[in-house]
Amino acid sequence: MRSKIFFICLSTVLSFYFIGCSSDSSGVEEDAEGIDGTARIISATTFNEAASSEDISYEYTEGGDTHEENNDYVIDESAIIEITLNGNSISASDASVTISGTKAVITAAGTYRITGTLEDGQILVDADAEDTIKILFNGIDISNATNSPFAIMSAAKTVIQVVEGTENRLTDAGTYIFEDDDDEPDAALFSKDDLTIFGGGELIVTGNYNEGIKSKDGLILKETTITVSSVDDGIQGKDYLIVYSGNVTVDSAGDGLKSNNDEDADLGYIQIDEGTFIITAEADAIQAETAVMINGGDLTLTSGGGSTSVISDDDSANGVKAGSTIIINNDAVVTVNAADDAVHSNASIAINGGTFILASGDDAIHADGILDIFNGDITITESVEGIEGAYITISGGKIVLNSSDDGINGAGDETGSVYTLDITGGNIYVNASGDGIDVNGSITMSGGAVIVDGPVNRNNGALDYDRSFTLTGGYLLAVGSSGMMQTPGNDSTQPVLAVRFDQNIDAGTILHLESTEGTDIFTYAPAKTIQSIVFSSPDFTTGDAYNLILGGSGDGTIENGLYLDGNYTPGTLYHTFTTSSNLTSIY
Repeated sequence: MRSKIFFICLSTVLSFYFIGCSSDSSGVEEDAEGIDGTARIISATTFNEAASSEDISYEYTEGGDTHEENNDYVIDESAIIEITLNGNSISASDASVTISGTKAVITAAGTYRITGTLEDGQILVDADAEDTIKILFNGIDISNATNSPFAIMSAAKTVIQVVEGTENRLTDAGTYIFEDDDDEPDAALFSKDDLTIFGGGELIVTGNYNEGIKSKDGLILKETTITVSSVDDGIQGKDYLIVYSGNVTVDSAGDGLKSNNDEDADLGYIQIDEGTFIITAEADAIQAETAVMINGGDLTLTSGGGSTSVISDDDSANGVKAGSTIIINNDAVVTVNAADDAVHSNASIAINGGTFILASGDDAIHADGILDIFNGDITITESVEGIEGAYITISGGKIVLNSSDDGINGAGDETGSVYTLDITGGNIYVNASGDGIDVNGSITMSGGAVIVDGPVNRNNGALDYDRSFTLTGGYLLAVGSSGMMQTPGNDSTQPVLAVRFDQNIDAGTILHLESTEGTDIFTYAPAKTIQSIVFSSPDFTTGDAYNLILGGSGDGTIENGLYLDGNYTPGTLYHTFTTSSNLTSIY
């Protein structure tokens, strides 16, 4: 949060700072003479029209070419080679499987079905680099006391079907003994090449040495119920990790889901289409070197012990983290409890839809570059800063944001006030202990509805910007302290009301603005003690007379402090005024 500057009242001070130089002032009236006994409160329909935005639908985002082919999921039952595990021995129905004690090596293309239990044993795939291997896990339990229980060392690709109705387990050693100078395999289920896991069965993987499931090329998951516990990363696909469907549970001491190719800008991505995910990670729950694309699914992510945990500056414990891009689409349900940022990109974020419940020990949503919110239902229950990006656009959706510092923060690492916030739609509520909206640059607002329940501390403000705030439309109600109070600037075309009280207004005290003819403009009860109001809406017009009333009571629906669809019984008339310009100041 940038440092504050105290401004005194000088006639030459820039007009977009609210200062006590206006001739339009008053104290509290003694009574509410001339005001009717009740007034009709603004309807939810009218308010939601102000918050409306263009209905934009984004249905699907995917990465580039993958190893997947339609034939991958076709099993020729007549060509299956049987591998039977008998505790401390192995048998096979074909010479393409070489056996030595409790170790079996698959050496040629084909379809293999593995059944049974193997104690301190290993299944290896070591075929030609052009061979496609298909393997059916048909109720297996393989453990290894010195290495990985299942490893693919050479093949073009391997497709594992986890047979529906079966439970399958892989457990590796806590310490590996390698041959010669090898350092692989290094995961309980390891592949040097492309790997697909599909089928309606259950796969339980325990990684005591390193990762649980690891592919050094691409990894595709489809339909399977997978449970992984690991001492490092849970599930890793180096080139890409794609989850088309399934139920995935990960408990890892490293990252939960990971793709880490840092040599090719088209790889190193994670794509999630459907499924249920419960990811608990000491580091990042989902981490991609390049992009994370979430098209759907129900994701519950916990990282670093959750939002109340304290981590070191060198640790990374984000819910979702990407090096370049995060795209989240309509059908996603994302619940995050993170010690670090809930959603973090080193470059850009696009939220096109979805439902979010985010608790963060730092920023709830953070992009180093562009941050676009086109739609979605976003609830930020806990954060230091709620939404932070260099260039933020909000054009739709519903946002309820709670922060211990700034609510919406336009900031970055560049020098100068170059950052922007553009609001064209959406229904936004900010409850911030720091600045409600803080932009180290410029704000523009042409639509949407924004309510800011700002700070009590006079060193912060409900609105804080460095360069300009141009308001041409939408609904804005910002309350908070008055020490650093700012309003939209002189180039705004929609009239603005600015009120600075000479005393504190207690939390819960109703603020009611109506026309002198009794038309409700807003009825609002702040969550904290306030000293100022900044307001603008299409219904607040130049040349009309208004009453500002404090106290009283209201009924109907209360949404984030705003009363809708009810009746208001007046309290004490604070001021009657007539608007004569784009900025009406009362103090």
